[in-house]
Amino acid sequence: MADVLPPITRFKRVSLDLLFPPWCIGCGREGGYICDSCYRQLPSISPPICPRCGRPLSPENLCPGCTGEQSGIDGIRSPFLFNGVIRRAIHELKYRNLRALAPSLAGFLHEFLIDSPLPGDVLVPVPIHRKRLRERGYNQSSLLAHELGRLCGLPVIDDSLIRRSYTPSQARASSAADRLENVAGAFTCLDKRLREKQVILIDDVSTSGATLSACAGVLKSAGAVTVWGLVLALEL
Repeated sequence: MADVLPPITRFKRVSLDLLFPPWCIGCGREGGYICDSCYRQLPSISPPICPRCGRPLSPENLCPGCTGEQSGIDGIRSPFLFNGVIRRAIHELKYRNLRALAPSLAGFLHEFLIDSPLPGDVLVPVPIHRKRLRERGYNQSSLLAHELGRLCGLPVIDDSLIRRSYTPSQARASSAADRLENVAGAFTCLDKRLREKQVILIDDVSTSGATLSACAGVLKSAGAVTVWGLVLALEL
């Protein structure tokens, strides 16, 4: 897949990096957005994990929260817990307009997929409502998906699944039931391009899995064969 940035934009990014070298989100050292020392301290998730939601657990089939639950998502996987440096990095990307972080963070997802492959023909970022897109200027999940697609050679379709309802942020919902209600009917699929496809949904953070599950249900109704969620971090 071609680089998602046009040549002039890539030139500007390189020029800015030379004039204003990146600094580590964790310790402030110059040289990279997450330095080697801070990278080694990232809160990585190690087996055993729940096969559905991807959360760490003692060895068993499903974690208590997933037992008996009907979900549209085939499973959710993530390299990190939503703590420390990775939490700050996601906050900078999402709310502070530090879009230059996206390649580094997508690189972590790529490394994770190399070690823990998921079935996938196409990457689909979790969409945000057009009102929030106007406010923020970009969808951080789309940035991650395009950078990851460039690294792993998978196509990205970011205009088929859309968010049609403007709802409060999932982070503000106080319970799993509230999060499910918050996204009920919030998404729709505009066409059949994802029919017969194995889809990997890309997002920055998953708390209860409600958003990913809602997206997966819509995609499967549109003909997707499997839908897995891949997120940078899981919030426990």
